[in-house]
Amino acid sequence: MSFCGVAVETATNIVFPALSRQFQISTGTVQWMTTIYLLTVAIIVPLSAIFKKNFRTKSLFLVANLAFIIGLAVDGILSFPVPSFGVLLIGRVIQGIGTGIALPLMFNIILSEVPSDKIGAMMGVGALITAIAPAVGPIFGGAVSDALSWHYIFIFLLPLLVISLIMGLISIPKEDKHKQVKVDKTSVFWIFITFIGLVYGFSNLTSNVIVAVVSIIVGLVAAWLLFHRSDRINNPIIHLNIMKNHNFTGHTIAFFSLQLLTLGFSFILPNYIQEVNGQSATKAALFCLPGAVIGAVFAPFGGQLLDHLGARKPIWTGAGLIVIALFLFICTGEDLSNDMIMCFYFIYMIGVGLSFGNIMTDGLSHLSLERQPDGNAIFNTLMQLSGAVSTAIVSAIVAHAISTGGASRSFLWAAGAEHALVFMFVLALVEAYAVSRVVKSND
Repeated sequence: MSFCGVAVETATNIVFPALSRQFQISTGTVQWMTTIYLLTVAIIVPLSAIFKKNFRTKSLFLVANLAFIIGLAVDGILSFPVPSFGVLLIGRVIQGIGTGIALPLMFNIILSEVPSDKIGAMMGVGALITAIAPAVGPIFGGAVSDALSWHYIFIFLLPLLVISLIMGLISIPKEDKHKQVKVDKTSVFWIFITFIGLVYGFSNLTSNVIVAVVSIIVGLVAAWLLFHRSDRINNPIIHLNIMKNHNFTGHTIAFFSLQLLTLGFSFILPNYIQEVNGQSATKAALFCLPGAVIGAVFAPFGGQLLDHLGARKPIWTGAGLIVIALFLFICTGEDLSNDMIMCFYFIYMIGVGLSFGNIMTDGLSHLSLERQPDGNAIFNTLMQLSGAVSTAIVSAIVAHAISTGGASRSFLWAAGAEHALVFMFVLALVEAYAVSRVVKSND
């Protein structure tokens, strides 16, 4: 279920041109397919810590799964007889509710149910979902939309969600009734304002800079007020004071930087292959496939390395491979062949597989068991926020290069991609520096 929730986020990006033509709407309007989904998920995820305290795990799983199934049915099936963009947005909101509950729930189940000597491996499986799904999404979306139509991106996920529902109902253990914890309504309000401001602002960075900047500032102010309030009350929705733990904060910086990189690649690489190298969406997807596969293989393997060797070796090795891959990309930014993209991305995804889940696992190990659900909520919130931030920044860099004119679109697109890759190389260095500071031993 979590895999579908993350994959569908990037799978729909590749069909924006088709949606724009069918509904006769602008690129800015069609972007709301992603914006409203990210906004819903980003608002729901921070509430996961309070959900865990107030509701049984199986109840949360049931609500999440059914919400996602209904959302997929709206976008995949109802959109045939009712071809309305508004209907699509309603479906995306419902899917966002399901994903927002499911993502942190998956990691909370791992942390509470898995033996301590196997947590690394299982968190690696979780990382496989959250780190690899953004890479798989464009591949899946491109292949399905080329062969059939965009509706089937949602329809083909329905059987997987039904299987997930059955397996979850069978395997998730029944718990005693939870003691109810009072929800602080003021904190909920600030959560809404924070993510409406940040997600809307970053999503509109290329269309209306002034409105985007104002929205981002409003979001940041609301985030500060939320942090301040969580420090003053006894039972905050999420204990943000754990960010005062410098080891945990360092891990969140590395985690956020790495997720920005992965989602940046999910935008740049398929579009570069199409816009610059003149290939179809399906071929673009196939050139990215080996990287997605090797990332999926190395995610649980990296977790096993953490269980047996500690956090430092897999995380540092992964960070090194990521820096090497980005350096190779920027050295050939304007002249990237399809084979180069495939090889360099292959190296990058090995690094992601070795480090992404382990950064989260090691970061949570610096918190008490009581505060781990709060840390999990923060990691998953950053994961969703990165979707809006990364695509907005990378697409803005490319769009700026194209707007300069004076050459062919493919040449300008390549120049913009090179600039975006330089920005991403800096992010890779930030991630490497952060892990070098906080992951210092094998303990």
